[in-house]
Amino acid sequence: MIDKLEAIKDRFEDVGHLIVQPDAMADMKQFSKLSKEYKDLEKIVNQYHAYQKIIGGIKSAKSILDTEKDEEFREMAKMELEELQPQKEEVEETLKQMLIPKDPNDSKNVILEIRAGAGGDEASIFAGDLLRMYQKFCEKQGWKMSVSDYVEGTAGGYSKLVANVSGNDVYGMLKFESGVHRVQRVPATETQGRVHTSAASVAVLPEMDDVEVEIDLNDVRRDEFCSSGPGGQSVNTTYSAIRLTHIPSGIVVQCQDQKSKLKNYDKALKELKSRLYAIELQKQQDEIGAERKSMIGSGDRSDKIRTYNYPQGRVTDHRIGYSQHNLPQVMDGNILEFIERLRIAENSEKLKTGSD
Repeated sequence: MIDKLEAIKDRFEDVGHLIVQPDAMADMKQFSKLSKEYKDLEKIVNQYHAYQKIIGGIKSAKSILDTEKDEEFREMAKMELEELQPQKEEVEETLKQMLIPKDPNDSKNVILEIRAGAGGDEASIFAGDLLRMYQKFCEKQGWKMSVSDYVEGTAGGYSKLVANVSGNDVYGMLKFESGVHRVQRVPATETQGRVHTSAASVAVLPEMDDVEVEIDLNDVRRDEFCSSGPGGQSVNTTYSAIRLTHIPSGIVVQCQDQKSKLKNYDKALKELKSRLYAIELQKQQDEIGAERKSMIGSGDRSDKIRTYNYPQGRVTDHRIGYSQHNLPQVMDGNILEFIERLRIAENSEKLKTGSD
């Protein structure tokens, strides 16, 4: 571990030198990359310095015990050792976690997509419930969520919804929400009180910056239309909503939440870049091979990841076999415990495999 930390410290110093060079400052892509690396390495180096200080204190205390005859000094050295040893173990564990290869997208904002699946109207209503759950969770985290596109369900909720979420470490936390969410409950339309099973899929895409994904705009068709609100009522009479079609891939995105045509275009273009990036990322993961892929946070929409059982008030995450019997609180945005356990499980798996 020390060899790795020394190498990281050397790299940190190298990056600190490179980032102030005229060539790096003139190249926005390179400067952005180096700035992010410097920030990430700085956290580890600061922790390493704290670790070295503790090690130095332990060595000094042991030296006193080996050579000092004065009982008062010896007693002070013993007390210092008793205090420093637990600190050493705690910092070592922190460093081990920090040395686990991180997903480079963890610090990014995200594009969150919720789609109603099997279950008809009930699935759309459940998609709306999931949106509220994520809105409440974002509020608790101090994040900002804005809905950029949606299609309402015929009986409430949404058949499809796309939102942007911005804040600190958004993708690093929300990526575990990708997959199929299943609900078991008696729908409001059910007259005989039978429990139905419905589903909605959630996709969490890291938002890509201009310097990270390049698109040939000649491959993108741009359409403009009037924004519309609930019931088809016109929100404004100008053609400010934007629809972008990426001709080679067939991907279509649209944004209608801003009054400005330019702002809608910028948001739609970011979403398009994120979707194209997600396709390339999936190809890379497929090439890695199934034996090395983790089910935790894989983001595959076919994965049934969580069940919300209303009759029993239970929420179960199938990836880690963990259940909570506080469904109302979970639906009110209290999903942090699930996310933390998934992060721990992912880190444990990385420590075992030694790979990312």
